[in-house]
Amino acid sequence: VSQHISLFFLFMHLQLIGSGAAAQVVTSRGTHGNYLTIQLGSALGAVFGIFVARGVSGAHLNPVYSLSLCVLGRHPWKKLPLYSLSHLVGAFLGAATVYLQYYDAIQTFSGGELLVAGPNATAGIFCSYPADHLSFWGGLVDQVVATALFLLCCVALEDQRNGPLPDGLHPVLVGALILTMGVSMGSNCGFPLNPARDLGPRLFTFVAGWGEEVFKAGGGWWWVPIVAPFVGGLLGTVTYELLIEAHHQTTPQSPQQEQEAVELEEVVVDSGNNR
Repeated sequence: VSQHISLFFLFMHLQLIGSGAAAQVVTSRGTHGNYLTIQLGSALGAVFGIFVARGVSGAHLNPVYSLSLCVLGRHPWKKLPLYSLSHLVGAFLGAATVYLQYYDAIQTFSGGELLVAGPNATAGIFCSYPADHLSFWGGLVDQVVATALFLLCCVALEDQRNGPLPDGLHPVLVGALILTMGVSMGSNCGFPLNPARDLGPRLFTFVAGWGEEVFKAGGGWWWVPIVAPFVGGLLGTVTYELLIEAHHQTTPQSPQQEQEAVELEEVVVDSGNNR
C-alpha cells in the first residue's frame, strides 16, 4: 500500500509542476514564461518527484517503464496494474489541483469557455494534442521513436554494468533526459511519452467542462499517446538489451574487483618493462 501511495504522490507532484508551468505560460500569453520554462518545469517536477518517492516505491516514473522492468524480469507482474492505477489517479488529481490553482486565470484567459482548439484553448495545459501539421501516422511514429529513445536511456541509467552512479545523481539525470526530449522532440505533440500522464488529465478535462471534444480532437488522437508509448518503450528496452546489455561481461565486477584488476594489470605491465 505504501508503494502505491508514494507513486500517487509522485504523479501528483509531476503533474502539479509540469501542468502548472504550462498553465502559467498559456494563461499569461507568454509573459510569464515560454516553451523552455514548460520543459524545465516538467523536468524538475520529475526530479523532485523521484526524490520524494524513490525510498518507498523506487519512484517508477512511467507505466511504460514499469512494464519494461516486468518484461526484463526485474519487477513482479502482479504489481503492474496497481502501479499503473496509482499513476493514473495521481495524474488525474494533479490536473484537478492545477485547475483549482489556476481557475481564475483559466476563466479569464478563455472568457469562461473551456476550449480544446483555437487561440483561447486551454485543454493543452493538461494533456497532449497534435500540432496542426502532424498527420495521424506522423504522430504515431513520433511517439514510438521518442518513447523508445526515452526508455533506452532509462534502462541504461539503471544498468549497473555501465558503472554505478553516485547516490542522488540518478533523479537529476532522469530530469535532464526529460528536458532533452522536450527541447528536441516536443513540437509535434508535446512529447507525452507517458500514458498515465496523458490519460489521467484528459479524463479530468472531460468531466471538468471541456467535454467530449478532448477525445475527438486531432481525429481521435487521444489513444495514440496511450498505445504508442508502450510500443516504443518495449522497442527501446529490447534494443538496449540486445545491442548493449547482452555484450557486457558475463560476471559484473564490483568497484573493488575492478581496482584489483587495474592494479594487477599495472604489475604485469611493469614486469614486462623490466625484462
